[in-house]
Amino acid sequence: MALLLKLSIAPLNPPTPINGRLSQIAIHPGSFVTPSSSDQRSDEQLVAAIDRGEARAFDALYYRHRDWVVKLARRFTGNSDDALDVMQETFIYLLGKFPGLRLTGRLTTLLYPAVKNLSIDIARKRARQDVSGSALPENAPAPNPTDPNSQRSELAMAMTSLGESHREVMLMRFVDDMTMKEIAAALAIPEGTVKSRLHHAIATLRNDPRTLRYFFEE
Repeated sequence: MALLLKLSIAPLNPPTPINGRLSQIAIHPGSFVTPSSSDQRSDEQLVAAIDRGEARAFDALYYRHRDWVVKLARRFTGNSDDALDVMQETFIYLLGKFPGLRLTGRLTTLLYPAVKNLSIDIARKRARQDVSGSALPENAPAPNPTDPNSQRSELAMAMTSLGESHREVMLMRFVDDMTMKEIAAALAIPEGTVKSRLHHAIATLRNDPRTLRYFFEE
């Protein structure tokens, strides 16, 4: 039995309005602004260029990965405004690694733990400010099954049956399209642990009647 599973995170709508140089990473209301030209260099080439002092290379990395960062931060925080704050802090963190950064894998693998930790920190600060005393969200909250925009509410509800660590690995694999090795690196755990968690999560969903449609017999 194989898994046919595509978890989707809604795209930014409208796209994040951002202007200004990336060393400042300023967000302003208004129309969406994109670079005047698309840089076709790989992330590795861009990182090397930034290390040589090329500011435009950092711009290219930013525009290439910012939407992914915001989506991931929104998954952790459950709040679009907080996600934008996390996005700014994430690229400030990345900028601080230059000069001297050597990219040995995908940039998303490097950024994932930064986004996660920054999101948790912001969620904790918001929880302390919340006079209602609401609980701190889990590190990797499940999709909201009551979201009227959700096209897979049954799958979202089934995902809530997974433990936090198993759900996180599922999202990393099927939403972020990360390999087992990349997930292990991002979470700083053995690759075997990633496989075990993913196997457990898939087995749980396979036995849930709400998710039978996502599986087929080989």
